[in-house]
Amino acid sequence: MMGLLGGVAATFAAGCGSDPVAPAPPTAPSGVSIPEIGDGEDVIAYVTRVKGKYDHEFYKAVIGAANDFKEGDEALGIAAADDLSRENARKLLSNTKIGDLVDRPMLEDAVYDLVMKATDTAALDGVRAWKMSELKSFLLEKTEDEIKAVMVGLPSDIIGMIVKLMNNAELIKVGQTVFNPLPGSNLGAKGYMGARIQPNSPTDDTTDILWQVMNGFAFAVGDVVLGNNPVSSEVASVHAIEEVLKDVLVTFKLEDTMPHCCLAHIDVQAEVEKQFPGSTALWFQSLGSTVDANATFDVTVEKMLNHAATRSGKYGLYFETGQGADATNGHGAGFDMVVHESRKYGFARALKKRVAEAQKAAGIPEAPWVHLNDVAGFIGPEVFRTKEQLVRCCLEDIAMGKLHGLPIGLDICSTLHMSVDLDDLDWCIDQIMPANPAYLMGLPTKNDPMLSYLTTAFQDHVRIRDKFGYKVDDKMWAFFKELGVIDAMGKPTQYFGNVKYVYAKYVKAKNPADMRTVDEIMNAQETLDALDAVKKRGVFIAEGHGANPWDLNPELDKYIRELVADGKKSILAELAPAFVATIPNVVKVWTGAKDRDDYILHPPTGEQIKDDAVREVEKLRETHAGKYDVQIMISEGLNAFSISDPGHVDKFLPALRAELEAAGYKVAPEHVVCTSGRVRAGYHLGEVLYGKLADAKSRRAIVHIIGERPGSEHRAFSVYMTIPTVASWAEPGKVDHDITSVFAGLADTTYKDNNPGASAKQVVGQLNDLLTKT
Repeated sequence: MMGLLGGVAATFAAGCGSDPVAPAPPTAPSGVSIPEIGDGEDVIAYVTRVKGKYDHEFYKAVIGAANDFKEGDEALGIAAADDLSRENARKLLSNTKIGDLVDRPMLEDAVYDLVMKATDTAALDGVRAWKMSELKSFLLEKTEDEIKAVMVGLPSDIIGMIVKLMNNAELIKVGQTVFNPLPGSNLGAKGYMGARIQPNSPTDDTTDILWQVMNGFAFAVGDVVLGNNPVSSEVASVHAIEEVLKDVLVTFKLEDTMPHCCLAHIDVQAEVEKQFPGSTALWFQSLGSTVDANATFDVTVEKMLNHAATRSGKYGLYFETGQGADATNGHGAGFDMVVHESRKYGFARALKKRVAEAQKAAGIPEAPWVHLNDVAGFIGPEVFRTKEQLVRCCLEDIAMGKLHGLPIGLDICSTLHMSVDLDDLDWCIDQIMPANPAYLMGLPTKNDPMLSYLTTAFQDHVRIRDKFGYKVDDKMWAFFKELGVIDAMGKPTQYFGNVKYVYAKYVKAKNPADMRTVDEIMNAQETLDALDAVKKRGVFIAEGHGANPWDLNPELDKYIRELVADGKKSILAELAPAFVATIPNVVKVWTGAKDRDDYILHPPTGEQIKDDAVREVEKLRETHAGKYDVQIMISEGLNAFSISDPGHVDKFLPALRAELEAAGYKVAPEHVVCTSGRVRAGYHLGEVLYGKLADAKSRRAIVHIIGERPGSEHRAFSVYMTIPTVASWAEPGKVDHDITSVFAGLADTTYKDNNPGASAKQVVGQLNDLLTKT
């Protein structure tokens, strides 16, 4: 996911997965306490009685307390203090009229205004007098057509509040009732459950991407979109990815059946299309719930409306969201994660309308191909920590997406510091599938080789089809039959799971003059060498299967489990003093995290350099006297081994310095090494180091080398770069992810041309690009 929310930079700031940190022991109740309520009392009456007058902050907290418990709401101070308080909050909300809630929006800004503009006023007027309890009964008892006539008038805040009043079975009932298929397809229709093939490569290698698509097709998986998450957001790299995905679809004559997409920032995709017309299809963007949250991703309402207005062709827009992303980026605004998430869907609903308007203006039928998926679980234990919470989040999001009139998919996922493991994900899938989401992610294994998180594999789709009877979109199912991986009855053939077979069919389709047989291409040395090279780059390919068609082959299953175990070990590791001693001219600093557990479970503790360490930076500032425009920083992030492994920073650091200096940068001789440092600790370093310099217009850079999420065989690190003016550094909090660029996936196994210098040159090129854009 372009990385939940704005790119790989945001994906790192997030996190999700199997948690080596045991849940903390119970403590005294904290949060919103609602020990008693009056008969028939509603939220507004309760808030006014308790506070002596209407108090908007308390109003938001009471509504937040109606949520099922999640750590993200607790961090905002709006989780219920206990079960009784949660029950009372729900009773208060049930007794409140829709109109009274609409008249008291959580937050008013340009996103909210757009959401309300896209809400049908007449339909809203028809339900304003309903209590929320009446709305709940209506949604659970009425037909799809009756619900659809009303839901167009439900503002996003109301949709976010109504799911709080439903248990899991009731959320599933909504999911089983409302469907919003994509135009001219069965994607998102009742009884269908599709797949986005997510062919990610640690090095953006187009061969890696191609073979993973072949792998999906081998399991008869992939009907919604071929959607890659890029490591680099450079136009040339994104264009290359778009072209290889397009080539697969064109070669197999599928370009009118399914789109392709590279999940770079939407501005980059627009630039790729401008420079290379026809190379893109579906356009992607992560969305936030508020103006401030979207600014983190360099997105505004105006920008998104303008992009949507250009999408008059068959394929429109694809969005990604996730509960907790707004709060973890510092934009919680005092209200809960569920309502935040619902507002993103409202934003998407409004953009869908703009795409329809663009089609109408172009004189073609209004059939907006617009869908979204949440990445439930992608943020990490600071949002929620257990498998039960992951299920709850997914069921809430399915219901909210459907009630917004959108086809909604899921990334049922986990990182390695949540209490969710590979087997738990299977349990989660089984709990969620009855709600019939439109699609899930599809990868060769549950382990993403680039983003280092756990998600759904091709084999999961095979199992789901068998267990729940869900179907693949009819057009793609016919293709898979023609391809020969399933037979006329839809059963696996001898070629099921055979990636070399699909690749051979691709070669034959691409070059009809090739007189070799499929078997000859499958067994050709060039085919075997290409597949072997993909695997050597750490990209997993699922060949064949186990005892059942949905079982991963045992050898690969064992290997993936070993990587997950290594990830759990890595997440708790710290930089060894002996390694730090090898870094030249070290200046040691540290954040406020008390220990590794505190750092993992409470991310803000790793985002600010502690006061006593700030003094070390101030000394550095005095020593430098403004002479340098680049400071290199090193933090262990979520994997100290990615920094200290031989061939990693020991080789990359001197290469990076050399390339920076060759490009004309004045690089400080010292290297700041930060214990328990997250990405934002680098921004804090820049504020202290540069914020008081005299030349407010000069540009100064922090180049931050930091460990990525563990779980892949690469133990990769990233480089975060930001180079704003001194004036920006002088304003605390101004420098953030929106003006930062990241080069991800670096390791001894992923260097360009096996040369750390070549990768360092790419990093510096990206820094140069950033200098011209910010």
